[in-house]
Amino acid sequence: MTIQPVSSSAQFSTDRSWLASLHGTDSTETITLDITKFTAGVHYQVSADTTQPYSRVLSGVPVGKITASGLFGPYDPAATDGRQVLAGLVFAETLFAPTQTKVPAALLWHGVVRVAKVPGGIDPSKITSSVTGPQIRFI
Repeated sequence: MTIQPVSSSAQFSTDRSWLASLHGTDSTETITLDITKFTAGVHYQVSADTTQPYSRVLSGVPVGKITASGLFGPYDPAATDGRQVLAGLVFAETLFAPTQTKVPAALLWHGVVRVAKVPGGIDPSKITSSVTGPQIRFI
């Protein structure tokens, strides 16, 4: 009898068309996302592959820090839980399991971003500037 190992692989190409410059990409911070606050199809892609059930948080999603938990959720200028203050954007796509609610991610807090390419959209006129906040220039 012979044993034939079977392997498979999947490749994903991160869409960073929202990133207008490499400036700031060398100094990202590690954060934890609260996936229960994110919307499928807007902030993350649900896997349709039964052999690879992991969903992907999209690169470029704007996030804010939830005051009560310290976790990060999608930026929303109308929120009242802390997400109304922009913390930055998710730098790299992050995989997570179907039942996972907390996901580590890299936060881009300093750099140049193309507004028209941000997943889920963003209106820079609604962002409150702060000297202690993110240093992002939107073009």
